[in-house]
Amino acid sequence: MTQTLYIRPIGLAESPQGEDGEAIRLAGGLVYAFRFALIVRENGSIVSRARVSAPDMPGALDRLPTDLAGEGQAQWAALRRSHPPLQCGPRTVRLDQPQVMGILNMTPDSFSDGGKFLDDPAEALNHAAAMLEAGAAIIDVGGESTRPGAPAVWEGDELKRVAPVIEKLAAGGAAVSIDSRRSSVIEAAIAAGAHIVNDVSALRHDPRSIEIVARSGLPVVLMHAPGNGDDLHGDGRYQDVVLDVFDGLRERRDAALAAGVAQDRIVLDPGIGFGKSLAENLALINALALFHALGQPLLVGASRKRMIGALSNEAPAQQRLGGSLLLAAKAFDAGVQLVRVHDVAETVQALHVWRGLRDAALTDFSQMGAN
Repeated sequence: MTQTLYIRPIGLAESPQGEDGEAIRLAGGLVYAFRFALIVRENGSIVSRARVSAPDMPGALDRLPTDLAGEGQAQWAALRRSHPPLQCGPRTVRLDQPQVMGILNMTPDSFSDGGKFLDDPAEALNHAAAMLEAGAAIIDVGGESTRPGAPAVWEGDELKRVAPVIEKLAAGGAAVSIDSRRSSVIEAAIAAGAHIVNDVSALRHDPRSIEIVARSGLPVVLMHAPGNGDDLHGDGRYQDVVLDVFDGLRERRDAALAAGVAQDRIVLDPGIGFGKSLAENLALINALALFHALGQPLLVGASRKRMIGALSNEAPAQQRLGGSLLLAAKAFDAGVQLVRVHDVAETVQALHVWRGLRDAALTDFSQMGAN
């Protein structure tokens, strides 16, 4: 019998005083958690679930069987861990508040804006500059579409698409990530000045990638996708999508650590839209706070995804702004540190309003209970 433990925050608050101080600051951000589900699975099936308050959590963990207690203590510490900033060349990206990552697709066939910038590098750079001016902390440059059914791209073509743009952006002082799963592209992008590696295969697709990332010392985003080989969307079968994705990300985190990637350089992404049904994507969005228990900063990319169209009369990708903003706000509410989006200006505006509400809640002492 194999048992696994999960501590899922299920009661979130805008400030600690609303709970008379009986809340933890989630991942060092602007979200507070005061109630948790303590879940135990055995061979993939949930065998127990208890609701536990923040003050009662140490005692609840002490009562766990010995083989679960260590993991419980580690997750409890991880939920309260503050994350150091990401240093991206001259730019420092703080992780004590949400940050926006702008998408720059140098592809002919991405589901939302494929082909828009591929034939006009100057326009691509202008778009990146506009995203930076609008408040993007990072520009994520990709040269291969990973939408369902997209054909594989020859790595030489991928490299030609991304390397010149990365070089110019980095030379201009921007924080840049390379969105690729091929070691040769990752290596060349790092040489061109990329500061972050964003691998949708979580360093599984190309066995050399994990060595290159570890040697570089750069931050890496490990995204959950169920498929192997070229089809990242295949093999999406889950007993419990939230807990299965948690387990998958834990395994990739541990693989990166074992390969020499520093813990403070690992960012995790639950992979919204990759090999998940609409119901499974919704479940993951509702459970985002759980993934802080893995002890790493989180990235969520739900911008213009198919799930929005499925919930809005099949609206095409370019008409999914409202849904994209709501999903970004859900990520903010869950304490997610990085949101990857197409519509930077609108998302940054939403973030500023969200931040204003959080700051107001922290200074609203009328929430304090009577002693």
